Amino acid sequence: MTDSPNGLTYADAGVDVAAGNALVERIKPEAARTSRPGTVAGLGGFGALFDLRAAGYLDPVLVAATDGVGTKLKLAIETCTLGTVGVDLVAMCVNDLICQGAEPLFFLDYFATGKLDVDAAAQVVAGIADGCVLAGVALIGGETAEMPGLYAAGDFDLAGFAVGAMERGAVLPAGVAEGDMLLGLASSGVHSNGYSLVRRIVADSGLGWNAASPFGEGTLGAALLAPTRIYVRPALAALRAGGVHAFAHITGGGLTDNLPRVLPEKLCAEIDLGAWTPAPVFGWLRGRAGVSTAEMLRTFNCGIGLVAVVAADRAEALAALLTAEGETVRRIGHVAAGAGVRYSGSM
Repeated sequence: MTDSPNGLTYADAGVDVAAGNALVERIKPEAARTSRPGTVAGLGGFGALFDLRAAGYLDPVLVAATDGVGTKLKLAIETCTLGTVGVDLVAMCVNDLICQGAEPLFFLDYFATGKLDVDAAAQVVAGIADGCVLAGVALIGGETAEMPGLYAAGDFDLAGFAVGAMERGAVLPAGVAEGDMLLGLASSGVHSNGYSLVRRIVADSGLGWNAASPFGEGTLGAALLAPTRIYVRPALAALRAGGVHAFAHITGGGLTDNLPRVLPEKLCAEIDLGAWTPAPVFGWLRGRAGVSTAEMLRTFNCGIGLVAVVAADRAEALAALLTAEGETVRRIGHVAAGAGVRYSGSM
């Protein structure tokens, strides 16, 4: 094969391998600070290793979840605020794992862009590492894809992959029965669902991302970028204390669609909308666009990010435990005969 002195290179086509290598070196310390029992090696291999026995499991069943951040990324990109969407990415995956009764163990990310900006990508990965530390999971690998022509300048996409484990026979939901209580754990804001509607409402309002937040401190953009709350440690503490029959992560579909996923046939969730006060952001979104209550409850978490379905005789103790773990807990309803979700009161 004869080399041409003027031949094209991969860099000429828009892919900078050196930048990718520089990013890997830059983020190695971020991955290192997420190490936990079971972590085998750092970044750089063709695959990532994890030792379940070292993590304390005897007869484990693995549980996997994958998710993204959705159009909340557009807000992060447009405001040049990239440090928290990584927390969102981790949260969306690990909060799903605990709903199966699993302890999240390790995490991998996928970062795709048209032209790699090492500084921007490093900010995102630092946020991913922050989320991993909060969740107690190890960041053991990932992929950075530079794909010229597929993304607009400055745009990128994220996907996350989390794996957890439980001892065989410990899967949730289990034992959900009529009379169980519903404990709602407060969200930190909109979390990472419904942002296509959020962005439409903001656009119609005429406000810019740098405008003062109409429902809190700081700018509108910063307020709407509050990262998704990670419930792993408190939820695992409650699970180990006994009496938890199910967890429901309130994501896309809201309470209306997510609670029925953990209920047996012929049982429903009866929810008192007056049992908690949603954060002001939800009132602003609703009032600004005239969104109906039903649409709010199917699009947003409306202030409840995780619901624990617990035995009635354990509700008080578990609420106290979750509160001691730093959660804001409300008794929002109970399990009854029927189907789906029935609401009473007003929000």
